[in-house]
Amino acid sequence: MTEDASFHDGVEKPLRLQAFDAEDLSVLSALVQDAVYPAADMRWLAKDRRFAVLVNRYRWEAGTRLPERVRTMLTIEEVEAVRSQGVPKGDADTVLSLLSVTFEPGEEGRGTVLLTLAGDGVIAVDVAVLEVVLRDVTRPYTAPSRRTPSHPE
Repeated sequence: MTEDASFHDGVEKPLRLQAFDAEDLSVLSALVQDAVYPAADMRWLAKDRRFAVLVNRYRWEAGTRLPERVRTMLTIEEVEAVRSQGVPKGDADTVLSLLSVTFEPGEEGRGTVLLTLAGDGVIAVDVAVLEVVLRDVTRPYTAPSRRTPSHPE
């Protein structure tokens, strides 16, 4: 008998997850909620049809332990175009805070992956097909703030 993985199965291991539909993407979105990164750490590799961003992800799966972050690569494949709104241009040191990753389906499997940022920013990534990969690339470290992110209700 097999059973589904639980959230705590990944506590001590680096995550490597893929999303091929909106339901999968909702899991990735929950894991990157409150990730922070300098604007310089995102790239659209047009020739490779890939958009990549290296984020400092809060480790929600670690539970009530000392707050931790981990460097995580979030890549979107089969990219056709990238647009942004409310994202400062020309300042590579601007720190962005990722709130969610969602998918707006289009015709024939195409659609738009939306990276919603704090402060009303959004990065819209048009794709031929939904394929998003999340991969931890460093060991976890204690969050510099030593606090769990929170949002006023």
